[in-house]
Amino acid sequence: MDDAGLIVRRARPDELAACAELYVRVLRETFTWTPPERHQAADFLRAARVEEVYVAAEGDRIVGLAAFYRPQNFLHSLYVDDRGRGVGKVLLDHISAVADGPVSLKCQAANLKAQDFYRREGFHCTEAGADNGVAWLRFVRG
Repeated sequence: MDDAGLIVRRARPDELAACAELYVRVLRETFTWTPPERHQAADFLRAARVEEVYVAAEGDRIVGLAAFYRPQNFLHSLYVDDRGRGVGKVLLDHISAVADGPVSLKCQAANLKAQDFYRREGFHCTEAGADNGVAWLRFVRG
């Protein structure tokens, strides 16, 4: 990816609504195993109150986001428009750089593409579980 025009930075408060829209749009496009109405902007905005939200921006367009819960070095969200261009990797590397230890995340067990991505980026699975009947895997990098 030519990332010369891509900037990763903290989201401004006035950008959180656009981040929530991206979150919902990507979830509805990619989480085809769950009903689309399950994904709500309010869920993202609620979590963003206690998380550091970073955006990947090209000009004035937000093309990706990462929400990071610093007390646990936990990557709660990583969502990207136009997947396959390297934006996710840039955001993931940024989170790893700002974290003060190994980064962990949960990935739904049904999300095989995301699992492949995280493994390619140096994460390994350390745990499996379920929340509200949804199976997940925990991954750690570092």
